[in-house]
Amino acid sequence: MRLWIALAAAALIPGAVSAQSYAELSAARRAGQVGERFDGYLGYASTPSAIVQRQVAATNIRRRSLYVGLAERRRVTPEVAGMATGCELLGMIAVGEVYMLQDGTWRRRGPGETIQRPSYCS
Repeated sequence: MRLWIALAAAALIPGAVSAQSYAELSAARRAGQVGERFDGYLGYASTPSAIVQRQVAATNIRRRSLYVGLAERRRVTPEVAGMATGCELLGMIAVGEVYMLQDGTWRRRGPGETIQRPSYCS
């Protein structure tokens, strides 16, 4: 199960799609405007530019499509598939990037900090 989650997570990293077309999104992630959410989607920690908003929306549409497919194969809901992938994505947060856990609070990962993942993550 961890293998399919890891493969799905690798497919969800924006840079894996097209590094050049998502340069603005990568910059927004480094700046702390955009970050990973516990549910497997990207979210806004602060309001980014319109182009970044479009890139986030496009990324989230692709993720939703992937979660629907994973859910059908695993016989779970797309939300469960997204949250399972979110567990893996939270483990990939770089120092300085922001992330959101279930309490809805945005946090910035500091040097040497371990992200405390939701209790449902194994």
